[in-house]
Parts: sequence; C-alpha cells; structure tokens
Amino acid sequence: MSEGLQPGRVPEQNLRTTEVDLGGLVSVLATHLYSTPLVALRELVQNAHDSHTRRRLEDPGSTAEASIRVRGDAARRAIAIEDTGAGLTEPEIHAYLATVGTGYTRLLREVTGNQELIGAFGLGFLSAFSVADEVTVTTTSHREPALGHRYRSRGGEQYSVEPTDPRPTPGTVVELLLKAEHAHLADEYALREVLARYCVLLPIPVYVGDDEKPVNDVPVPWRQEVPGHLYTARMSFAAAFGRRFEPLTAFPVDPVEGATDAVGLLWVQDGGTYGSSDNRDLSVYLRGMLLSEDARDLLPSWAGFIGGVVESTRLTPTASREDLQRDDHYRALQQALTDAIVDGLYETARLHPTAWRRILARHGQDLLGAALCDDRLFTLLADDVPVPTSQGDLTAGALRAAGGGAVHVALGSGGGFEEMLYRAMQVPIARGDRYAVLPFLRRYAQLRDCRLVELGSESGNRELFRDPEQPLSAEETAWLGAALADDGEQLVPARFDPPGLPLVLVPDREAELKARIEDDQADARIPSAALRLARAFTARTDGTVKARLYLNLASPAVRQLLAAYRAGHTGSATAAGLLRSLKVIMAAASGSAAGDLTAALEGVGTAVAALTAAVPDGLSAVPDTLSARDQQGEQAK
Repeated sequence: MSEGLQPGRVPEQNLRTTEVDLGGLVSVLATHLYSTPLVALRELVQNAHDSHTRRRLEDPGSTAEASIRVRGDAARRAIAIEDTGAGLTEPEIHAYLATVGTGYTRLLREVTGNQELIGAFGLGFLSAFSVADEVTVTTTSHREPALGHRYRSRGGEQYSVEPTDPRPTPGTVVELLLKAEHAHLADEYALREVLARYCVLLPIPVYVGDDEKPVNDVPVPWRQEVPGHLYTARMSFAAAFGRRFEPLTAFPVDPVEGATDAVGLLWVQDGGTYGSSDNRDLSVYLRGMLLSEDARDLLPSWAGFIGGVVESTRLTPTASREDLQRDDHYRALQQALTDAIVDGLYETARLHPTAWRRILARHGQDLLGAALCDDRLFTLLADDVPVPTSQGDLTAGALRAAGGGAVHVALGSGGGFEEMLYRAMQVPIARGDRYAVLPFLRRYAQLRDCRLVELGSESGNRELFRDPEQPLSAEETAWLGAALADDGEQLVPARFDPPGLPLVLVPDREAELKARIEDDQADARIPSAALRLARAFTARTDGTVKARLYLNLASPAVRQLLAAYRAGHTGSATAAGLLRSLKVIMAAASGSAAGDLTAALEGVGTAVAALTAAVPDGLSAVPDTLSARDQQGEQAK
C-alpha cells in the first residue's frame, strides 16, 4: 500500500482550510444556542462578575468598590449592564470581544487556577445578539485609565471600535437596544425578578436601576455566619427561594471528600404528592451563577417532594451553559444528594418532630415508595409512615396491633368482601392497590417477623378461610360446585367468621391485576413506577381462577342444606338456588361482578314461591294476629 493511501492519513498536498460562514455561525450561536432570551442577561452579568475577578487578580492594590448595576429603559427599549471591573484595551476588544470562541476568562483561569471565574467558552457575549438589534460596549481598562473605547455592532457580523472619553473609573457598560419581541426585558420590575434568581449566590452586589439594596442581598446559610439559629436561616432561605411550595424542613448539602465539592441546601416541599408525582425542583449554580433551574435528574427518582439549591466549581456545563455534562462529577453529586436527603430526613425525625409529622402526613404515599428504594429510609420509616387502610391512615405497627399480630392487606381497589367481613370483625385492612403499599408491607412483615395476610390472594385467603373440621365427599363437593359456582369460580369448603354468613365470593385480585397490566394499553394508563411494582408480584399466578367461592360449613344454613341433600330432600335444589342468588346479590353490593343481578333477584322470588308452595292459598305461614314470638309464648302457657 502506498504512503498516500494509508488509512487514517490524508496526503498533505490535499489538505485545505475549512471555510466558515460567519453570518450563519453567528446566527446559530446567538439565536439558537440558548433556550430563552433571559440567558443573555445571565451571560452579560457573568462577564461583569469575571471582569471584577480579573481586576482583583491583576490589580490587587485597587480600592475600587466592586458592583454591577443593571438599568432598564422601557421608553428606549434598552438595557445597560455596568461594572467597575478591569475594563478592556482596544487590542483586547479585537482579540476577545470580537473573536468567537476566544475568551480571556478561560485563559486567565488556566494561568492563575482561580475557580471564581465563570466563563469558559468565549461565547457568552454573542448571546446579546439573540435579544438586541444593536450592542454597544463602552469601556476603560484599569491598565489605561486615560483611554476610552466604544465597540458597536448590529447583528454581530461586523463591528466598529472608536475612541471615546474615558470612564470616571475603569470598567465597562454594555448597552442593548432590544428587538421588538424582547422589549419586555427592559422593565426593571422584571429585571429584579430574573436577576434575583440568577445572581443570588454571586459575591458581588448586583443592583437594578437606582436601587440601594442589591437583588442578591440574601444571607446564604452555607457560605457565611448568619444571625440567629442555623435551622431558622436555612428555612428562611428555602422560603425565599422556593418557587411553588412552602418548605416543611431544610437540611444541608455538604462536600464529600474525594467525590464532590458541591454545597447547598435541600428542603421538603409542602405540596401533596403521590407515587407518580414528580415535583423535584433543583437549581444548580456554577461558581455562583445560575446554570440550570431544572436539574431534577440529579435528585433520586423517588424524591418527588424535594426542592433545593446547590453550587459547585467542578461540574462541567454544556456550551450553552444551560445544562450539565453527565460525567463522573455529575454522578458523584447524584450520590451525594441522595445521601443528603436520607441524612436530612433522619435529622428531621430526631430534632424536629412537628415538621416530621407534617412530612409523613403530606408525603406518605411517596415515602412508601422511597422506603423500598433505600434500606436506610426503610429503617427510618418502617414504623412511622402512614399506610392507607379501611379505617383511615394507620402505621404498619398499628395495623399489626389491631390485627392481633398479623397485618391484613387487601389486593382489591376498595370495598368488596374484605371490608364486609372485617367491618364485622373490627379489623383494619391496608389498601394493597395503592402505590407501594403491598411491597412495603411485605418487607415490613419480614423485618418485624409477623404474619402478612394478603386478602384476595390464595395464600391470604387460606389465613382467613380455615379448613373445615370434616371434609366433604367428592360427590357433595361436585353437587355444591354445580349448584352454586359459575364459570371461572372455584368452590372452596371452609370455616370463617361470622357463622351467619353462608358463603363469600372472593375475586382473585392477583388474577385481576395481571389481566390489567397485560392489557395493551396498560403502559399508557398505569404510572410506570406502579406498573413495575405490580408486575413484581403478579408473575406467580396464571389467572385461570377468577374468583373463589368460599362455602361456610360453620353456617347453620349450609349445614341444613347439606343435611337436606344427604336426605334426598326435594327442596335442597331450591335452597341451593336461593344461596346462589344470595351470592350474586352480595357480590354486586360489594362491587364485584358475579353473574346476572336481575336473574338473581328473580331467583329469590322463584325460590320463595317454591318453598311456600305447600301453604294453602289465603293462609300465611304465621297467623297475622300473632307474631312468632307471641306463638312461642302461648305454647309455653
């Protein structure tokens, strides 16, 4: 193979210089790189901050007071960003301000190692052209305090630099003549609102208009000594920063040696959540400047109730500086935030019981799922988190105590035979159809070594419906099955309370759930978190038995029916039909579908007519003039 054709090499005589369409590049970078025009304000304030840092590094003896002032002029449709920083010489304007991708900030950070400098890509100034028709920069360098220069450009492709009177003190003013569609940015009220969030962590005061108080005059609990109690300071910061919900408690994010330098504050939001809710709200600041207002993916997926602010110098931004690269520092921060949430919840439970009770009441459903995702949280929450039951929210411990040492959980969606039975027995049952309840209670039962009765499952029903003292013959079982059960129902002779109840139709909840999640539309109807939990425990049933008909052999009515059948009594079939109708009516009343209700009601009338057929017309079984109790009294006399 000749040298000119070797793979990976291009012959030097064929090399050409890549052409750059400057107009297209400026349009893409200035107009399409950023998701919102507000980023232009952030980038220009960031440049002003870096100018101050540069001056401190290059002129350590300077006594100039560092400040940034942003003015809006709605009449002129203009914004001006003024700083008292290092300023620019004319060569620096050409080298850095007017050269795409070249930034003095990056060079200075590489030389000095200073991590306070924010800029990285030399693209931030271009953001001005995404909102402005014309940009003017008036500047005086601290190196040449007697000279002033004015840069002016429309569109960013061409510019001019002219000498002008020097500023009273070194520094720079960037003035934007806004495009018509961005005229609202010149409103100083809007500027205060935006800059209060963008600049809250900047160490340099940022003023709007003629204000005497900076928009970032907010005590930052993790940066400085704050007056009063530290917890109170954290709550005050969270309340000021939180956008949607009041904080219930707040706890710190601390650096982890060898992993992340991130610091900040997290808080539990006072907004009701459920397993499928995602109200995670995290803002990330890079070297004091807002990078992302929606960095929720840094928080664990189960923490839908958490808000917070963190800052770091190690995270790597994307070119637009609106997102973070998913590198090792990012993953280290994810783990650090998970640990901070767990530690913070432990601290709240131990030191702030009132806040802890409010958190449990507000976020019980979310916390059930969270406990399953982290062993530390399960240990914390096992005996405290509320579980929805037929008698309201109760802890697992209260369920266990009320159930005589067993925890009862229904797999159905409320109502049904379970409530009918347990209302009579005065035992609460947990709502196993609610998010994370069943797997949480299964794990709790293992942890506390107690029985878990899953009503509606085959194993749970064996706990509730005991074996009969004397089994039925195969012939009797077959006759009763044919007389009482419908297709998909399995007859199960048993004993259960109360004895007055002759039979109960119990839907197989696992089969029901399996059918639902195997539906083609399941993924669209059921939240993904709940769907994963459901599939974890429906794999063990094949779904062929849709319901079990438990026949109470302790019931006097059933004993009489069996006695009549064994004796060959002609009324046994009629009595069985009456019980079959009773099954359908009871199932309908409890919310379970079991046959034709209209036919069942007609069957009651047919059975009554058959059982009273031997009574002569015009006579009742009990004389109208005497009640049954009166008759007994007369016989006793």
